[in-house]
Amino acid sequence: MPVSAAATDAVSAAAACAPLPVLGRDVLVPLVTGGEVEYAALDIAASAPALQRVWDDVAAYAPYYGSVHRGAGYLSQLSTDLFENSRAEVSRFLGCREGDQVVFTRSTTDSLNLLAAVLPAGTRVFVFETEHHASLLPWEQRAGVEVTYLDAPRTPRQAVDTLERALAEREPYSNALVCVTGASNVTGELWPVRELAAAAHAHGARIVLDAAQLAPHHPVDIAELDVDWVAFSGHKLYAPFGAGVLAGRADWLQAAEPYLAGGGASRTVARRADGGVDVDWHTTAARHEAGSPNVIGVYAIAAACKALTEAGFEGLVAREQQLVERVRAGLAEVPEVTVLSLFGDDAPRVGVLSFVVEGWNSSHFAAALSAEYGIGVRDGLFCAHPLVRTLLGAESEAPGECGAPEGAPGERSLNAIRVSFGAGTPDEHVERFVRAVKELVTQGARWSYRTEDGRCVPDTAA
Repeated sequence: MPVSAAATDAVSAAAACAPLPVLGRDVLVPLVTGGEVEYAALDIAASAPALQRVWDDVAAYAPYYGSVHRGAGYLSQLSTDLFENSRAEVSRFLGCREGDQVVFTRSTTDSLNLLAAVLPAGTRVFVFETEHHASLLPWEQRAGVEVTYLDAPRTPRQAVDTLERALAEREPYSNALVCVTGASNVTGELWPVRELAAAAHAHGARIVLDAAQLAPHHPVDIAELDVDWVAFSGHKLYAPFGAGVLAGRADWLQAAEPYLAGGGASRTVARRADGGVDVDWHTTAARHEAGSPNVIGVYAIAAACKALTEAGFEGLVAREQQLVERVRAGLAEVPEVTVLSLFGDDAPRVGVLSFVVEGWNSSHFAAALSAEYGIGVRDGLFCAHPLVRTLLGAESEAPGECGAPEGAPGERSLNAIRVSFGAGTPDEHVERFVRAVKELVTQGARWSYRTEDGRCVPDTAA
């Protein structure tokens, strides 16, 4: 069977793209069975290691650090230029439209809480139950906002149809917002963002994209996807210095009271005759950036955006897909392993997969991967409790063994294992993970474990 040109190009792109250098690549960790091994960081969906280039860029700037926007000194002026140039770099990375604003925040969670805070009164928000808590929970905190939670879809088409029905049933409304992830932090599956945006706009609604898991793995273009806002975190984009981004339409941001009241958000403040104060707030992104900003974090995000762009997303995506297929193929060889999915085994996904292992509590399995193989993964419900409970609802009773988390009242214990990888992941780490899963399932753990503070840990008395 002849290989298509597209497939050949993808293979060539992947072959030409080596893992990007990241901090911690050569860190050795001890094994309970003796000796040390190079740590396999396969939990980057939680926090990705810093790109070496990001670290180098930040280190080069650090001696010149200064407070931005309000200083006359050379370092303050230099830092202000760097801060605003970082805003421009992020804008290019996201394909922002003319008039869009880039607001720097602390994280994706902070970005979506900011957007929730500026929603006009009477806005109706539509959000799937499959969202991360960062995009599931902020909306009800805003007084005068009504939230409609949508059931988990089982196909991308069903997601679009579910949204269209919900929007049609709730009309008329003055303002509406749809919130959706770009890639699930549980299954890694890609969501039909462009189609959901078209459905939202057809019914007069706006849409915000939670790109926390999408941006590190795949190009995100606001104009191409036709979304109104994008939110993401630097610490998932290989820039772990505590900053995030909300980028998109300016009108609701400009019309609302500042997210935080304070210096930097205000242009002028004057006392009134009655003893109060009058404030003239900025209408730029500064309106929602009160206080001294995280200049290092912002510059780190911009450095990561530039590094990923220059490395070439085509090659990064192609290589990551090869890693995804290796993991999927390896897990498929273990009958006891069930990979979690909303849209089916063939659904496209980024380098994030969650699974359960028959006969194992997930906390126990994750602890054994760490202690016996030097592999860091995540176990639990991944701050997406409704989604994981939906995916695990038909699974057999979880064993009540080491590390089993407590369920909600009247609910059995549920948890899963998540493995995640990306641009800095070496092939060997993925291969070691697949081998470790097979060995643990067929041979069992080589060490005893106990529960300590709700976590499964090696029993040092063993």
